[in-house]
Amino acid sequence: MSQFRFELEHVDSTTGARAGRWHTPHGVVETPAFMPVGTLGTVKGLLPEQLKRAGAQMLLANTYHLALRPGADVVEQLGGLHQFMNWEGPILTDSGGFQVFSLAKLSKLTDDHVTFRSHIDGSLLELSPEKAISIQEQLGADCIMCLDECPPHDVDKKRLHEAVLRTTAWAARCKEAQKREDQALFGIVQGGIETDLREESAAGLLPLEFPGYAIGGLSVGEDPADMYRTLEFTTPLLPQEKPRYLMGVGRPIDLIEGILRGIDLFDCVMPTRNGRNAMAFTSRGPLKLRNARHKRDPMPLDPDGTTEVGRTYSRGYLRHLFVAGEMLGPILLSWHNIEFYQNLVRNLREAILADNSAEFRADQLAQWGGEL
Repeated sequence: MSQFRFELEHVDSTTGARAGRWHTPHGVVETPAFMPVGTLGTVKGLLPEQLKRAGAQMLLANTYHLALRPGADVVEQLGGLHQFMNWEGPILTDSGGFQVFSLAKLSKLTDDHVTFRSHIDGSLLELSPEKAISIQEQLGADCIMCLDECPPHDVDKKRLHEAVLRTTAWAARCKEAQKREDQALFGIVQGGIETDLREESAAGLLPLEFPGYAIGGLSVGEDPADMYRTLEFTTPLLPQEKPRYLMGVGRPIDLIEGILRGIDLFDCVMPTRNGRNAMAFTSRGPLKLRNARHKRDPMPLDPDGTTEVGRTYSRGYLRHLFVAGEMLGPILLSWHNIEFYQNLVRNLREAILADNSAEFRADQLAQWGGEL
């Protein structure tokens, strides 16, 4: 694990927000950082060059989906994910644990493993902790995740506790199964919004001494206030000297609230998914470009913003692309939204270094007219 090192540069004395530098085999990630999601080895519609220009430092890909197609052996034969995707920077692969939640109707869960019925052709994929690690070692990402169980937010506490116990047991098996030393394996804290279960989950993972820790099981339907409260009592349980990753989150306001509660890394499909559906994040708040009022609007997408697309293309033109069904519309808005997210976390990082993160939050909410 000598190829990985986390430098904690500064902690904002007013909020506890952190600025750091995470050293990986494929480069340094300045934190806090947002990872665009490239589930199948691609951030939909965007070239690696566009992602770099947008400021992306690290990408995420998914073990379950890549195991189904093209297959981990194919990716390995073609040089591993970095060469396969033509992405030179760091990559993180999720373990497939989220698919236990999102594809619950297609999976069968036991204490030993989870079996998926492929959503593509109906074939069976058995994913155990050992298999999840083996696949991720074939894929070759810098950061890999333990297989965990992510239960829905509305299950009873007994069921949440079962997921914590299973996640802890699986983490130990993942740690034992790992062979490659050039990949950082993260443990995942579960427990819903229950304080005692989060404490139990963290207590079970810390003795395994992972090089980083993730918080899973949030942004699965709970109220945002419950998510923020959960972060407030969970992040202090995790080591100060290691990176902290909040999985699958989220809205711009969620990134700010998470960072002010000590989170370093984020991922979410929201910027690209919304971009493909004609919704742009802007410095003045969200903008729905299919609205007829934008038909003759010559104003740039985001005249007060700092993104390349936001300064260059008019709202009328972008609306036309979506109405006409042109593929350039989703590409441009996905690119814009990714850059919006990257600018947001980079500017907040600068505010943290200046002990100014609380004021940054207040200023952003005022600009957005509330939550975004």
